[in-house]
Amino acid sequence: MQIKNGIEYHSLYEYLGYAAGSELGDAVNKAAMKENHEYVTQKVNQGGYKGEVFCYTREFLNEFFANQYKLLSQ
Repeated sequence: MQIKNGIEYHSLYEYLGYAAGSELGDAVNKAAMKENHEYVTQKVNQGGYKGEVFCYTREFLNEFFANQYKLLSQ
């Protein structure tokens, strides 16, 4: 988790509790860019992955996954 200007940002791993994979990561990042949602990056070295990951607010991630669930349910 990163904190910037008093706002918490979470990686997908922190939010979901498991590695999201590049396909889901790309989908979340595209949605964030489309909505001009602010994000931060975080360096990680865990679970066989070493590099930078994007981190988003919990509110954005809640909305993203709620909308994805609605799309899959249709």
